[in-house]
Amino acid sequence: MTEHPGPRTARRPSSQRPRADATDSRETFWPARSTSLPGGTRLARHDQQLRAALDELGRAKDREIAALQEQLLTSEATVQSLQAAVCQRDKLIRQLQPRAELLQDICRRRPPLAGLMATLAEAERLGPLPASDPSHPLPGGPSSPLANSTGEEEDRDHLQPAVFGTTV
Repeated sequence: MTEHPGPRTARRPSSQRPRADATDSRETFWPARSTSLPGGTRLARHDQQLRAALDELGRAKDREIAALQEQLLTSEATVQSLQAAVCQRDKLIRQLQPRAELLQDICRRRPPLAGLMATLAEAERLGPLPASDPSHPLPGGPSSPLANSTGEEEDRDHLQPAVFGTTV
């Protein structure tokens, strides 16, 4: 097997060659290393910097998670409040439903009732019948009772004159 020569070497023309150290006669493409710190110490410091950056990133993510958890709790409280409001409104709707049905029924029956009220108002405007004149008998005979009345009603009719009125 051939032995690996180490860092890559290349031959450059003498005008492009960097100055070589007295201890190293080969030229390399690797950047010059700092001579103030040994290689292991520099890697340890770089590792320490990366760990510090990761720790800071972890703390930032923890803060973000805490903020999101707080937002979630606030949202859950809002949802519970809205659900309680919906339940109250549903209860109120159930209480008002019979009244709404009654009002709808009144609205459906209003036109016939309005017609009846108009007819009663016109009858009231006409007033009572004039006193009967024996020379002008009513149709159906001089003393014939109305077709749908009974004798008892006839007795009461003599006591109470027919008067139309409304209660509205």
